[in-house]
Amino acid sequence: MTAGRLPVKDAVSAGGVVWRRSPAGDIEVVLCGRTSDKIWGLPKGTPDAGEAIEETALREVREETGLEVALGDPVGSIEYWFTANGVRYHKQVHHWLMSPTGGDVSLHDHEFDAVDWFPLAEARRRLSYPNERRILDMAVARLGGTAG
Repeated sequence: MTAGRLPVKDAVSAGGVVWRRSPAGDIEVVLCGRTSDKIWGLPKGTPDAGEAIEETALREVREETGLEVALGDPVGSIEYWFTANGVRYHKQVHHWLMSPTGGDVSLHDHEFDAVDWFPLAEARRRLSYPNERRILDMAVARLGGTAG
């Protein structure tokens, strides 16, 4: 390792775009928010030991949103870099379409201050990161709609 360079590690996460149709037939999606840093994002998280990536996606979405969901088609992946505790991480996050089968967003875990359903255009505006907007656009295209 060259002096001054941080060690690099790979990291992986999984989550999803949880969607439903409103009574009017419009697409709505779930976003998770933190008021302290004003961040809105898609639910996702890190695998537990021995857990398949699809299992991670389902568990993390259940924990972070309070919803029971069914796994749909893969949407795509995003990647980014971040630094923590003296290590530079290259992270890849895999996303699936997911549809709710039970639960309630009021049952979300402590990781987020707010979890709610949003109309597609508002969800796209609220998402804090461009790469998650791209995932939302890809998900909506798979559903035959447009993100507006």
